[in-house]
Formats: sequence, structure tokens, C-alpha cells
Amino acid sequence: MAVIDPVTAQSGFTELLAVSKGDQGPGVVLRTVLIVGVVGIVLVAWFLLRGYRDKD
Repeated sequence: MAVIDPVTAQSGFTELLAVSKGDQGPGVVLRTVLIVGVVGIVLVAWFLLRGYRDKD
């Protein structure tokens, strides 16, 4: 016997999950996450390495 989930029984559920023609996927989001990640790595490296400077 098949289990019918109330969410998948809705007629609009498959339309909600369908990809539209104008959707380009995760391109913009993925690019933003990568840029923020690289900038974050640079800032953390700068913060950690500035403590090892010689304080003459």
C-alpha cells in the first residue's frame, strides 16, 4: 500500500518544485557565497597573522 503524504497530495506541490524557464539555478547564490567565503578567509587570515608582527 502506497503512503500518501499530505504535502505531496496537494496539486500545487509539483508546480512549486518545478523549475521555471527563467530560473538559472543556484548561480547567483553560489557566486555570492563563494565571494563572501573568500573575503571571510582573507579577513580571518589578516586578523590572525597581524598578531605575529614584530612590534618594534
